[in-house]
Amino acid sequence: MKTFSSPFDLSTCARPNILRLQPYRCARDDYKDDGSNILLDANENAYGPGLEFGDHAAQGNDAMNGRQGAQVEVDFLGLHRYPDPHQLELKELFCALRNTHVHTSRELRPENLFVGVGSDEVIDALLRCFCTPGHDKILTCPPTYGMYAISAQVNDIDTVQVPLDTASAFALRPAAINQALASDPSIKLVYICSPGNPTASLISKADIQHVLEHPTWNGVVVVDEAYIDFAPDGSSLAEWVTEWPNLVVMQTLSKAFGLAGIRLGTAFTSPEIAVLLNNLRAPYNISSPTSAVARAALQPKSLAVMRSKRAKILKERDRMLHELPQVPGIGRFLGGADANFLLVEILDQRREHGGRPSNRMAVALYQSLAEERGVVVRFRGKEVGCDGCLRITVGTTEEVDRFLQETRKVLAGGFFQRGGGAKTPRDDGENETAANDVIA
Repeated sequence: MKTFSSPFDLSTCARPNILRLQPYRCARDDYKDDGSNILLDANENAYGPGLEFGDHAAQGNDAMNGRQGAQVEVDFLGLHRYPDPHQLELKELFCALRNTHVHTSRELRPENLFVGVGSDEVIDALLRCFCTPGHDKILTCPPTYGMYAISAQVNDIDTVQVPLDTASAFALRPAAINQALASDPSIKLVYICSPGNPTASLISKADIQHVLEHPTWNGVVVVDEAYIDFAPDGSSLAEWVTEWPNLVVMQTLSKAFGLAGIRLGTAFTSPEIAVLLNNLRAPYNISSPTSAVARAALQPKSLAVMRSKRAKILKERDRMLHELPQVPGIGRFLGGADANFLLVEILDQRREHGGRPSNRMAVALYQSLAEERGVVVRFRGKEVGCDGCLRITVGTTEEVDRFLQETRKVLAGGFFQRGGGAKTPRDDGENETAANDVIA
């Protein structure tokens, strides 16, 4: 066969910003869900889906088709047809859930909604809608969810950072944000995570309003409420979008509803913004099975199941807040307690001996728990204001038992005298970066 010298050069054909991308790492890249690990690293609902399956807890096709007491109805014989492109029934159910009248007397309607494949599609859709590649920017408030910056980089959009107030439980700094917006009109989106990830702190409504009331800025405020159902009742600002032309509130069924596997996210916003988002989405972006499960999850009986499981999580969260500080080598909880996870310091020696937060010790504990004991948490020590911190998802009673037990074992028996391990300073830096780069 005659050889052909192809002119193709990937290094010059692909977009430069894509070539610069670091590989995306998620929670399951390092430690698998193979039944051998206790996974307290991805902020999933450890008690499972918030779905009402009747007395039989049926599984398989019978359950999905509504038999044996299950409430989820998927038309398997209709899967050869494309799904509903508008999802009006699903949007009506979301509106019913969030029309609490705590923040406004106005009503959310389906025209206020965009639904996507997880919150990540919403994040990306907003970037494509409002930001011109290579020109516009977004503003984020670290420490925060890493996908805002990653999606911006994919879209060739720069990120401006205004860190949260680390001295005030990671509160928003609206004056600093407004100053940045006034000085740079190319900033089109402000992403605010509330409750924050990894901070677990609910952002003050007044602080968000301060940004919304900026006198000159022409842009959109995006409030990410992925964990809102673990915060006090009435905390969601979803219905507040009816009062502001440039407010977007994102939510997901992946957390409190225990439905991370169906990948369903929502954006509540003005009808005008919702039209734009719906115009640019891919056709039929929500599959029929996803829609069926989501609609079932928003029915009264399933909502009762979700709230019951949430109550169990909140009980275990309170227990961790009480018991974890009693373990030698555990420092302060940082941030708040408005989510299904906690952010806690790991010290370089016992607190009574003057221990200080240590990334080296936090990584050592993280690795020892995961690799030797099958308990997986998340290292966040390289994030702003999170030195020496682990983020720990609240699990079931049995999982919290195991986590506390194994943590006590690791931190006993000379752990501090060994410095957590025998790695060189260079090893420490590489380990910290690798552990921290997971997006979750």
